[in-house]
Amino acid sequence: QIPLRPPVLVDGVTLNGPTLDIREAESFLRDAMPIIMEEAVWKATDVKEKVCEWRSPEQLKDLLDLELREGGEAHPQILQRCRDAIRYSVKTGHPRFFNQLYAGMDPYSLVGRFITEAINPSLYTYEVAPVFLLTEEAVLQKMIEIIGWQEGGDGIFSPGGSVSNMYAVNVARYHHCPDVKVLGLSALPRLVMFTSQECHYSVAKAAAFLGIGTNNVYVIPSDKRGKMIPAEFEKQVQRAKDEGALPFMVNATAGTTVLGAFDPLEEIADICERHNLWMHVDACWGGGALMSKKHRYLLQGIHRANSVAWNPHKMLMAGLQCCAFMVRDKTNLLQRCHSAQASYLFQQDKFYDVSYDTGDKSIQCSRKPDAFKFWLMWKAIGTKGLEERVERALAMARYLAEEIKKRDGFRLVMEPEYTNVCFWYIPPSLRDMADGPEFWRNVHAVAPVVKERMMKKGSMMVGYQPHGDKANFFRQIIISPQVSREDMDFLLDQIHSLGMDL
Repeated sequence: QIPLRPPVLVDGVTLNGPTLDIREAESFLRDAMPIIMEEAVWKATDVKEKVCEWRSPEQLKDLLDLELREGGEAHPQILQRCRDAIRYSVKTGHPRFFNQLYAGMDPYSLVGRFITEAINPSLYTYEVAPVFLLTEEAVLQKMIEIIGWQEGGDGIFSPGGSVSNMYAVNVARYHHCPDVKVLGLSALPRLVMFTSQECHYSVAKAAAFLGIGTNNVYVIPSDKRGKMIPAEFEKQVQRAKDEGALPFMVNATAGTTVLGAFDPLEEIADICERHNLWMHVDACWGGGALMSKKHRYLLQGIHRANSVAWNPHKMLMAGLQCCAFMVRDKTNLLQRCHSAQASYLFQQDKFYDVSYDTGDKSIQCSRKPDAFKFWLMWKAIGTKGLEERVERALAMARYLAEEIKKRDGFRLVMEPEYTNVCFWYIPPSLRDMADGPEFWRNVHAVAPVVKERMMKKGSMMVGYQPHGDKANFFRQIIISPQVSREDMDFLLDQIHSLGMDL
């Protein structure tokens, strides 16, 4: 037997042995995992279950007992906390969750997330995250190949498409004005960047965050389908030059948030080459179409971009969050732009190849292994499986659009180009009213009421919004292979059922 050692006290704290009761921790995990599997996985993806169990914020505060106290709670109470958290959360893996640009639950990605959460690595150096750095590199190289950069490129996974777009602005600015890293904004001319009126709001946020200023984001008109008009883009470039400013980049969008529009990348690339502009493509949503031989034409010209943002957690269902930022560059641009050379992490005399210590390319220090779940899913279903998912989603969108055209009281906003299907529901009381301001004022009020009713019923979730001068309309997003034709029929039947009395 190992003899007992006398206790060691430091500042009144006993240091002998661990204080965590391993058996108790193991027991809690064994009890918690079945709850997670039953409530958050199986029931949450069952079409017969509710998408959400709606409660108001005040009701939910009371139900969850949010106050944090001095003493801890017993495990049975904590397990009930787990059940309540799952019960009152929106089930985004449910086949009838259509509300956002992500949906569904992929089992391989989910297991990948379980693994990375259990191991809890941070992706700054190979020594602490060898498996996850290598899988990130493998995924990035494959995505770069699919984009069409034949000479290769570089990249990093970021915590969201908004951050990827911010990376693009920062790297483009550094590319044009490398002194900015040391000398700051005071050493720069007035910089101007360009984006379409349909772009994601993160572009303006990036300009504000990086000190460029939102007034120096020149917004390019889009056509009626939501695509940037190239001639208007070139006019704005010339305007900036005439003002004595330095035009330095354009953000083109491949898959806009509301309409699912794809900017004409080839024509935009021509203008960028004429005026020496950095071309960034925000393909966070539309990048999934690159996996399909049938639909990758939507992004024709993306291989000419200098940088691309692409979120596999959207169309490809890799699970939140999974966001790649990639550059068509082999000169270590990301490293040069962002490195701070922290000596306690990035020692150059390590015993292995330090080129695998990629963390200094990032603006973060701690960074989650977001690529691993995508790598595991890709290994499981293959490139062909990803292609089939994309093609089925677009086919389902086409089916829904055709059904909308057949039904009384439903009207497409426009023919869908991607899987954003935008439409109005017009209740029977409005169907004989002539189009005009009063008609559209009444239609505008329909979607919010239908949305409230569907949320309180828990039957499904679909988004709505106004857009430009258009009255509120529904935006149906189709992603998950769990979604069936029957779900599309249910969607239209349910909206009619919830709104027919309006």
